[in-house]
Amino acid sequence: MEIVYAPSGALGVNTYFVKDEETGKGFIVDPGGWNERLTGIIKDIDMEPEYIILTHGHADHIMGIDDARADFPMIKVIAHEEEKDMLADPTFNMSGQFGRVTSIIADRYVRGGDTLDVGNIHMKFIFTPGHSPGGMCIYIPDENVLFSGDTLFRASIGRTDFPGSSFTAIEKAIHEKLWPLPDETTVYPGHMGPTTIGFEKENNPFV
Repeated sequence: MEIVYAPSGALGVNTYFVKDEETGKGFIVDPGGWNERLTGIIKDIDMEPEYIILTHGHADHIMGIDDARADFPMIKVIAHEEEKDMLADPTFNMSGQFGRVTSIIADRYVRGGDTLDVGNIHMKFIFTPGHSPGGMCIYIPDENVLFSGDTLFRASIGRTDFPGSSFTAIEKAIHEKLWPLPDETTVYPGHMGPTTIGFEKENNPFV
């Protein structure tokens, strides 16, 4: 499996490009913006993007979706079912504040525990509300990789002062659903650099 990431959008969200090296099929995580540079990454790694997978529906993670769909018309968008209202409502997802009103309808809404295969990559969706009502992480057990969105950062967690946010919920989700993962699991967050579950269990001051 190959992982490439680049900052995109107004707040420089980490947009991830994940490719199954055997089949060439892959997916994109959280396109906060879109431009020729990101299209170029897909061409450079020779990836056939099948899905855009959203960790949550805040503006800085979704404002590149329409342009990515224009470049790759067959691509499908996946989000958690509890994020449906936020994705559709520019006030709730706060996209108007960034100068690009965005309303998204996903092609598929999932629940925690649902799975998806892209090429030979087998992933599981973990429902981690708190930063947003339908926040989720993408876990690839065969690779010990977790895309955590804005649930878990290196020595930090996502903000819980937005509409629909809850510190109690995010703390519970992290303790009950992320801490049981193997300590060596590499965590790729929505902002900042990678970390590991083991490091965060020992060093994260917020949870």
